[in-house]
Amino acid sequence: MKTSIWEFSVGLCVFLFASCTQATFRDDPTVLVTLLVRNKAHTLPYFLKLFEELDYPKSRLTLWIKSDQNQDQSLQIMNKWIASVENSYHHIYHELTSSPSVADDKIPTNWTQERFKHIISLREEALDKGRELWADFVWFVDCDVFLTNNQTLKTMVNTNYPVVAPMLDTLSLYSNYWCGMGLDYYYRRTDEYKPIRERENKGCHRVIVVHSCFLVDLRQVESKRLTFRPENINGYNGPHDDVITFAISGYWTDVPVYICNQIKFGYLLAPLDESQTIQDDYAQLTNIMLEASVDFPPMTAHQQLTEYVTPPAKSTHGFDEIFLINLERRPERRARMEWSMNQLGLKHKLINAVDGKSLNDSYVASLGIRMLPNFADPYHHRAMTMGEIGCFLSHYAIWQEIVDRQLAASIVFEDDIRFEINFAKKLADLVSEVDRLQLDWDLIYLGRKRLKHENETWVEGSEQLVNVEYSYWTLSYILSKRGAEKLLRGEPFGHLVPVDEYLPIMFDRHPESRWKEPFPNRDLKAYSVAPLMVYPTHYTGEAGYISDTESSEIVPDIIKNAAAKEGKADKGSKEVEIEDKIKIELPAMGETGPIVDATSTSAATQREEIATISNEFHVEL
Repeated sequence: MKTSIWEFSVGLCVFLFASCTQATFRDDPTVLVTLLVRNKAHTLPYFLKLFEELDYPKSRLTLWIKSDQNQDQSLQIMNKWIASVENSYHHIYHELTSSPSVADDKIPTNWTQERFKHIISLREEALDKGRELWADFVWFVDCDVFLTNNQTLKTMVNTNYPVVAPMLDTLSLYSNYWCGMGLDYYYRRTDEYKPIRERENKGCHRVIVVHSCFLVDLRQVESKRLTFRPENINGYNGPHDDVITFAISGYWTDVPVYICNQIKFGYLLAPLDESQTIQDDYAQLTNIMLEASVDFPPMTAHQQLTEYVTPPAKSTHGFDEIFLINLERRPERRARMEWSMNQLGLKHKLINAVDGKSLNDSYVASLGIRMLPNFADPYHHRAMTMGEIGCFLSHYAIWQEIVDRQLAASIVFEDDIRFEINFAKKLADLVSEVDRLQLDWDLIYLGRKRLKHENETWVEGSEQLVNVEYSYWTLSYILSKRGAEKLLRGEPFGHLVPVDEYLPIMFDRHPESRWKEPFPNRDLKAYSVAPLMVYPTHYTGEAGYISDTESSEIVPDIIKNAAAKEGKADKGSKEVEIEDKIKIELPAMGETGPIVDATSTSAATQREEIATISNEFHVEL
């Protein structure tokens, strides 16, 4: 009997232990989300869409929303959105009050002492509400924050820090944290700030201030010492500023605060200074959206709130045509660029690029194309690629269209670019300056890789234009009809080089004299905007970098042989410095098929054949 009781006791203990070890705990803590809304009608349709898309169970989120003194459509937007999602979240506490409407340009952007006092009261009320509800976290997030990474909240929750914030990107060094504070309690730049901001040091870093988007862990006992009210901080006599008082309440009581920058989480609008208006905030929003589209899908308005978004009217901004070159197998680039141009109000014509990966030697030969005999890429020490031929053909087709349609001035964009801030305004300013100076021009770079910029001089009387030197890339440029005619008259197919080598040859700033010899009429009048208005989306070596020109195959031997037959192939300008230890014997003519003699076709006939290159090529495919 004793044995049976003992066995039963042991079995019961084992069962209870197994049951305990297999217990299931909730994975997602509860979060009280604080949203304070005032005059944010321009950001709310985008903010709310991204907020709704966060990968966090809505049943674990309680929203605490306060909105007052609005002088735009913020109230209407919030009422409509709350009605559409009120059954999705655990609970929504909201207090929305109206005020008389005024014109947009009268909306105040400055921070008065009364406004600081009001915001301190609201934030303290939210913090107390979280404690009252026994929430695990209180999340303070401003409505001009755009969390493009939908893992942001989940990532912050999992850090287990008492106070933590995701580092937010802007169009400058500004972000949502401070590493230092002066004796007057205001911001002080430290050596630690920039390496964090530029993600040279990745991870979670202890800082003194976070703001705009931060999470407070109410489960940790230290959180009881946090406050926004100055009167709750013993010995504090500094500014009545919610950001500063919250930071001091933690710093003086040893509550650690962290900023995390290991990945990109989202973006933030920088605060306006007293001289700026709400119109400047609208422009900043466009700039942020364009920049965010480089690393994340384009930001679009919430489907319930599209009526509150008015896209700019589209035009060619005074140009005869705006061309956008895109490879058909890069639809994501096309979608991003067309979305970007819509944001900027740029009406454009899509040009289906000639795809070098689909070109073959017989088609290239049929166009009368021959490589420049002494060409070798200065950096990779190789012949041209089929991708570079396709790129040249794409630009050439545009030059031909400009001449055929008698277009006085056109812009050419490639599809792997990012726009400088306030692009549309700067473009208008550039046009005005060119007119004011009565500049005699053929080509103006909007984006390029500057190779000898130390030798460039300002155009006399100009604040935006320089006399351009040797440059790479054809990201974007303005081209006149006369400029297009000169580029066609150069008959580049008989001595082909990459298009970004051909342009500096034609404005006579190429350092390799041997490459210039086949082009005697090098009188293209070229300039560049400074600072540049267009940049690459990614640079070599960066994550996401793709080059459709450099990644394609080298031109076949049969095409290279056609050039070698007319003259000995020399080394490129950089290659001459490398000892030539390996000799490559090219196959004899005829081994891979006949070559069409370019000299048998007149320049005029050749241009006529190329006028429809892109269309014929894609039909043929």
